Amino acid sequence: MQPYGFQVPTPNIQMLADQGVLFREAFCAAPTCSGSRASLLTGLYCHNNGMEGLAHRGWKLRDYGQHWVHTLRAADYHSILVGEQHISKDPGVIGYDEVIKVGSNKATDVAPLTIEALRAARNTGRPWFMSVGFFETHRDFAAPTSVRDTLYSLPPGNLPDAPATRRDMAEFKASVRSLDQGIGAVLHALHDLRLVDDTLVICTTDHGVAFPGAKATLTDRGTGVMMIMRGPGPFAGGKVVDAPVTHLDVYPTLCEVAGVDPPDWLQGDSLVPLLKGEIDRLHEATFAEMTYHAAYEPQRSVRTERWKYIRRFDDYPGPVLANCDDSASKEIWVAAGWADRRVPREQLYDLVLDPNEQNNLAADPVAREALEDLRRRLADWMRETDDPLLEGPVSAPPGAAVNEQWQMSPDEPTRRIAADPAAARSG
Repeated sequence: MQPYGFQVPTPNIQMLADQGVLFREAFCAAPTCSGSRASLLTGLYCHNNGMEGLAHRGWKLRDYGQHWVHTLRAADYHSILVGEQHISKDPGVIGYDEVIKVGSNKATDVAPLTIEALRAARNTGRPWFMSVGFFETHRDFAAPTSVRDTLYSLPPGNLPDAPATRRDMAEFKASVRSLDQGIGAVLHALHDLRLVDDTLVICTTDHGVAFPGAKATLTDRGTGVMMIMRGPGPFAGGKVVDAPVTHLDVYPTLCEVAGVDPPDWLQGDSLVPLLKGEIDRLHEATFAEMTYHAAYEPQRSVRTERWKYIRRFDDYPGPVLANCDDSASKEIWVAAGWADRRVPREQLYDLVLDPNEQNNLAADPVAREALEDLRRRLADWMRETDDPLLEGPVSAPPGAAVNEQWQMSPDEPTRRIAADPAAARSG
């Protein structure tokens, strides 16, 4: 998007960055829809909060009481949900005080209802937290709104520059325009209602863009997220933060802002000391994971300022194509033989000399010291967080719907997990 230097115009999001704090190195804890949101909202890695797959396919949080609305309630916060949430089939179980029904989760429906909710929240005299979830920019993208975009857009750097990928990017831009207009409407309402000076706005995406080699991968293209905060005190001023941060750091930040004790289960750190200049960085290393998306693909990663290490915990030899959303860009890769490629068990990338993570150095003697260091860091983290992958393959919960690893599309027939795995049937 525009605040990160790309030719994807987002004037309202740019204004938010100009007035607040932009995190250049912000990462989710899992590059999948439900997993990333669950980690953000519970402050726990997916293998600790239970959301190791997708909510609409059968996964749940182990304890919805760990959602931050319950902690904020201790400070008398009234909580409101408008639009997308994707951590439960039934939003009523999450614990919001108010769930506003929305016709669709598109910006054109969500923004007007959010504005109404803001007016109501202002009049209660109580502090409030509001989750505003826009469907954009999930696939399917919107139709292109500009011939210029269709002709001249540059696709993501890991994809070939071709008419189909340019059109795909033009469709992405159309979705971004809708998103930006929805965000702009909400920001304008905050201004009109004179709520700007005492409201902390957190604007973030759940994971990387829905293109091949991004979403549902542990590359920076998959785990990197937009994250902008604007509010009073250290959240103002048009600052840019280059230190690495993660979604897990948002929950403890909210606790500090709201003046409530952080729960003892939180696995991140408050951003406030970083924003106040009291420290230079929060993390020497950040971690991410993926277990299920549409299909089983167990992976874990550790990232330092210089290096990225990704380890697969499964013997499936190639890419799991069902975990990549269908698109014209995906069709180009498949036609070029993507399904026949082999994915190494270990991947090591030099993020300074190879920021696109294309040259795997896991077998290069020059990088042996870095490989051993990151292997150790990842193993330590998995032990400290009781990662179930240490005990072997992780089973999907009873009732979950999963694709097979060899399937090409998430839209192909799924396998339903029975209470007795031996009795699993197709569905």
